[in-house]
Amino acid sequence: MSTSREGDLPRTLMQMAGAPSEPPPLGETALVLIDCQREYVDGALPPNGVGPALAEAGKLLAAARAAGAPVVHVVHRGRPGGGAFDPEGPYFAEADEVAAVAGESCIEKALPNAFAGTDLHQTLEGLERKQLVFAGFQTHMCISSTVRAALDLGYASTVVGTACATRDLPDGGGGVVAAAELHRAELVALSDRFALVVENSSVW
Repeated sequence: MSTSREGDLPRTLMQMAGAPSEPPPLGETALVLIDCQREYVDGALPPNGVGPALAEAGKLLAAARAAGAPVVHVVHRGRPGGGAFDPEGPYFAEADEVAAVAGESCIEKALPNAFAGTDLHQTLEGLERKQLVFAGFQTHMCISSTVRAALDLGYASTVVGTACATRDLPDGGGGVVAAAELHRAELVALSDRFALVVENSSVW
């Protein structure tokens, strides 16, 4: 299905539907931070640009707190015994830039989609928030999976692009898809129907 006439710039489905091009006020949203854990800083799965992404996530978190937006911290729980995200290991904890404080919700997940097998949906219902802001890791995996599921559950999502990151991946043909290319492509895909994508927290 074509979404543009020949010679025109393509448009997203959200643009064609007249969806808002600016995010809602931060105080009317809930900030959902996904997998901002030390596994991605010091462990086996460091995304490209994890430092700048965490710094931007920290700015976003500070802005959300100042605006009175509830914050939900989602962390991935692996199997105990030394693998990735080992809950008994040193890399399970959140990175210092985004560590939870008293009163903020913390949810553990075992699958890429943070709604699957968790009480994230119930938590957000209790917070009476249908507008969500997402940041974290990895763009192509847990961010994408959760944002796509959020649409099915009736949420409107905003993704802060520079507060997310991913890693290089093999392309299945002997080559590599660079992290920056994968990150950009995933954000573009999400922006077609699933979320408003903004560059950074300065939009608020």
